[in-house]
Amino acid sequence: MGDPSFLETETGRRIAYHRTEGRGPGVVFLGGFMSDMEGTKALALEDWARRGARAFLRFDYSGHGQSSGAFTDGCIGDWAADARAVIEAVTEGPQVLVGSSMGGWIAALLARAIPGKLAAVVGIAAAPDFTEDSMWRDFSDDERARLMAQGRVDLPSDYGDPYPITRRLIEDGRENLVLRGPLRIDVPVRLLQGTADRDVERAVALNLLDHIDGSDVRLTFVKHADHRFSSPETLALVEATLDELLD
Repeated sequence: MGDPSFLETETGRRIAYHRTEGRGPGVVFLGGFMSDMEGTKALALEDWARRGARAFLRFDYSGHGQSSGAFTDGCIGDWAADARAVIEAVTEGPQVLVGSSMGGWIAALLARAIPGKLAAVVGIAAAPDFTEDSMWRDFSDDERARLMAQGRVDLPSDYGDPYPITRRLIEDGRENLVLRGPLRIDVPVRLLQGTADRDVERAVALNLLDHIDGSDVRLTFVKHADHRFSSPETLALVEATLDELLD
């Protein structure tokens, strides 16, 4: 796929990205927690965009992949700022945001911050407010005490190395919650959720559906699909969803 381009942000972070030229509205892939732009979904959507001569952007948040910084220095607010910076700098016109897991939370924050840059939103196992409603909720008393005293705890992961969870991540997450206040999204929203997802509960998808204030919001459950949502069948559903939105 070649070497990435880089954007130097006003905050001094160096964001790696790949942009595919094509017609608009463009599509932007927003990755998940501790993921990068070389994942299955990002690359599959880039191939889809090239086949249709559609503009497409994938990138790494700071502390992820090929972007600058350490993961443990970052937080939701930083990563949303990274997304906004690269979208505003390298895309033209409204964009369809495809947010995977944490990327669904980032998409909601962008819908508040730059609503004029949105053409539509697709959430794939969207995980808004997960630092509070999943991580902090499920910490034991000992883990909460260690987090506050030492600034970090490590959580086991089904996807590789443990997740290092910092006090800053939790506290910043509380400053960026989207399910506690109004969430107006005036463009079409499509939420895709697997029933076998062990990371994002079905109730999260239903809560997000109910919470979004918009006139065109739909939720699709996919039986047996897991959190990765990267099987040929689920990838085909994501592509079909984009085709329907962009027709």
